[in-house]
Amino acid sequence: MVHHFLASEIPNAAKDVAKFHIIPVPYEASVSYGGGTAKGPEAILEASDQLEIYDEWLDNNPHSLGIHTQDPVDCSAKNPETVMDNIAAAVTESLNNNAIPCLLGGEHTVTYGAIKAFFLARGGADFGIVQFDAHADLRDSYEGSKYSHASVMKRCLDLGVPVFGIGIRAFCKEEALLRKAKGMASLDALAIARGVDLTQDILPASFPKNIYVTFDVDGLDPAVIRATGTPVPGGLSWNQAMNMLLNVKKGRNIIGVDVNELAPDKNDNASTFAAALLTWRLLSLAVS
Repeated sequence: MVHHFLASEIPNAAKDVAKFHIIPVPYEASVSYGGGTAKGPEAILEASDQLEIYDEWLDNNPHSLGIHTQDPVDCSAKNPETVMDNIAAAVTESLNNNAIPCLLGGEHTVTYGAIKAFFLARGGADFGIVQFDAHADLRDSYEGSKYSHASVMKRCLDLGVPVFGIGIRAFCKEEALLRKAKGMASLDALAIARGVDLTQDILPASFPKNIYVTFDVDGLDPAVIRATGTPVPGGLSWNQAMNMLLNVKKGRNIIGVDVNELAPDKNDNASTFAAALLTWRLLSLAVS
């Protein structure tokens, strides 16, 4: 049996009554620098035992709505399409129980499996993705794979789902040209560093009201989370990220979330705990 989220504080709620489904996805097939993301989901679940069940951030109690942790998604197939289908099936189970899915990766590719499930369940792309990340992840393929972690947002765009990136500070010319060609708005790390007004609405008024929040932990500065495969300096501080999450939620409905790309290090409990707290904050935000 998998260690369930907040196991030290609450029982694992029945799947048909829980407001949230935690979905561990230990997928690691296309990491291109440091490895270890397959161990991320279990590390976050174990670290959640150290969380305070009361969080002053939004002064709400998401745990009282029920949290069910599913068994880990089967990621053993060599074919990435099969793994994406397995992820989509787990998310579909969550949606069939009227729950908000929260995926724990694993590499960032896991997001595509979730988006496929939402696309099918909702009959199209009536929602948008808010992507916290250091990287654009918009390459059409990388190292011979269209299912690389560096291509996950391109696969989502191919479905017609709009993407708004926050904190991005590493991308290639191909990705820059694609963003320009598609007129993709974003709030990159450089604009934040130059003092853009963060008290104004971050998302364009035309962005969908229903949003899926995907949070690659390398979107945060390595001073906050160092235990990730591709850390990039110049990222978001913890408080910047929290304020931006509040900003993007204004007037919008969060339909699902994920936290991915943690590569836990036994000598760095701070990074793993931060990823667990980030997960907890996303649940709180979703029902605020």
